[in-house]
Amino acid sequence: MNINGQYINYLDYGDKNKDAIVLLHGWGQNIEMMQMLGEPFKNDHRIIIVDFPGFGQSPEPKEVMNVDGYTSLIEKLLKKLNVTKPILVGHSFGGRVSVKYASRNDVKKVILLSPALRGHDKKGLKTKILKLLKKVPGINKLEGWAKNHIGSRDYKAASPVMKQVLVETVNEDLSNDAKKIKAPVILIYGDMDSEVPEEDTKEYERLIPDCGLILYEGCTHYAYLERLNQTVNIIRNFIK
Repeated sequence: MNINGQYINYLDYGDKNKDAIVLLHGWGQNIEMMQMLGEPFKNDHRIIIVDFPGFGQSPEPKEVMNVDGYTSLIEKLLKKLNVTKPILVGHSFGGRVSVKYASRNDVKKVILLSPALRGHDKKGLKTKILKLLKKVPGINKLEGWAKNHIGSRDYKAASPVMKQVLVETVNEDLSNDAKKIKAPVILIYGDMDSEVPEEDTKEYERLIPDCGLILYEGCTHYAYLERLNQTVNIIRNFIK
């Protein structure tokens, strides 16, 4: 779909007469990294999964964007799709966009998967991601999609625009946005996450008025993948 001159690739399937679950991936990832969380709900919900501009099959933005800019595109996309009060599921950077979206829009529920609250060092992000994935138990059982798609459009051959986008997005502090979220929120975090400090997670729990923290012991930044069945069950119970 074209949004103000920016093409956004997305999937839209499931029961379109039911509540929409909108899944937003992390930096350097794409639709495939979130699709396994959408599939279990397609019979009872509308499923929308987005490739952020610069990742997957969505072209790079023509101008530098920050979290606010990415959020504005999602707002416009969902408006064109006639989606109201979505259930948001966001991993990492997608979680940050979910926080910003929920701070200024009516949403039903929010599921945050290891989002950072403010800027942290992201050097060598692709290498870190791939190293983390190698540690994920059973990763080879996930039909190889993770290794094939992770980091496919991240810092590899990144243009000057995307490098600046990375700087802008990771340095944005979402503390004030978190305070404004009115919907119920659950936050899933792995205690071995080397990308997002534990203090960020605890501060999110403190700042968001209705927020429950679920800690996955022995899991990394990809906790939602490492315990996929548990994550699906948690989401299912939360959105009932």
